[in-house]
Amino acid sequence: MFKQKRAIMCLGLLGVLPLAVVTGLFGQGSSPFPVIHYKLRNGLEVILSEDLSLPLVSVAVAYNVGSIHEPPGKTGLAYLMENLMFSSGSANIAPFQHFNFINHAGGQFNGVAVEDKTLFYQTVPSNQLGLVLWLESDRMMSLDLNEASFEQQRTYLLEDLSQRRVNEPYFESFVAFDQYLYSDFAHSHSLLGSEDNIRNLTLEDVKSFYSTFYVPNNAVLCITGNFNALRTRELVARYFENIPPGKDVPQSFAPLVYTKKPIVASFVDRFAAAPAFHMGFRMASPISNDHYTLTIIDYILFRARSSRLIRRLLNPDNKIAYQVSGGIEQRKDRVTYKIFCVVNTPGMGDQCQNAIFSELDKLKKIFISDDDLARYKTVFRQDYLGRLSTSMDKAIYLCESYLSLGNFDDLPLELEKFMKVSPNDIIPFVNRYFTVDNSVILNVKTR
Repeated sequence: MFKQKRAIMCLGLLGVLPLAVVTGLFGQGSSPFPVIHYKLRNGLEVILSEDLSLPLVSVAVAYNVGSIHEPPGKTGLAYLMENLMFSSGSANIAPFQHFNFINHAGGQFNGVAVEDKTLFYQTVPSNQLGLVLWLESDRMMSLDLNEASFEQQRTYLLEDLSQRRVNEPYFESFVAFDQYLYSDFAHSHSLLGSEDNIRNLTLEDVKSFYSTFYVPNNAVLCITGNFNALRTRELVARYFENIPPGKDVPQSFAPLVYTKKPIVASFVDRFAAAPAFHMGFRMASPISNDHYTLTIIDYILFRARSSRLIRRLLNPDNKIAYQVSGGIEQRKDRVTYKIFCVVNTPGMGDQCQNAIFSELDKLKKIFISDDDLARYKTVFRQDYLGRLSTSMDKAIYLCESYLSLGNFDDLPLELEKFMKVSPNDIIPFVNRYFTVDNSVILNVKTR
């Protein structure tokens, strides 16, 4: 599926720091996943990965900024900025013209802001790579933030927030749950912000946020697909090299402090049609080896078709929950495991919670069989490789991996580390983290 990396000659392009090359990201005996990684002198991280199988190229620009970087009283800035990056013009591009350029080139595009990152990505025919790099560099360097576009997008954000409260049952309870689960303001407030904060935002707030975080030394540019590496390095230097770096980007957060006792609270959701509950557990750092064990446990509990919590709570013969979802959530340096259940009655909620702890107790005391664990790992492996099935998937994966880890040192053997998780790893992990003392439960009541 993936081509061998061709030799790259004449690497001393003006304005770049020494080059690092990583190959074989699927581990020993797997298909090679060629990656070239280098940094421009303005701090922009550049990642190139060639795949000549289709005449397409994908470009992703990821900024190391999300709602966790918003100061108190200024929530909603990251989500607002994501919209402004598309709708506002820049020095050479009129408002909303980024969309038109990509459409006319026969491409696809999108963007997303989450708690700890903001990504913009597009796939175009290979001969349109220069166009995309020009578009992305122009808004990185000279986004036109004016009163009209600011007011328009702020109005849209307020409307979106209002509609979600009405149209998405339990929306408010998810926001409330995070305030119990996370210990500091940065990680606990909503990506969409609060209405009061959004109404009080000013154009100067937006400009300051943009000039602080949407700068080359806080960004990753990833190009994947069918391109010539030497020519692409020249294009990257042409369009991005002269963008001045921003000031030192603030990234520090309050120390991780959790009380070692269970939290049980209630929340009345005026739009909920049925009772529900949120359950959460705080986990280890995302860069620890516990990450691999937790991911496999996630498949045992939720991700596979025969996962234990789905089978226990939604069994057709003894169904005790109406809706169940859950999984790992990472917000920069914080990792939690979340479970959400909708039930028919409050009593069924108690029954579901008892059933969840019962399944966790089994994982604490009884070794999972090698055959069962192998089945869950097979599903995980399929999903892992599926995340890399297109050039766009690969670009997003590489951006997210770099933002999370800060390097590619562990990527060549990453899949292998997941596959090496054993029953001996699972029991102590579940006993350490999936405990009543480490749990946060928010019971959602109807009005």
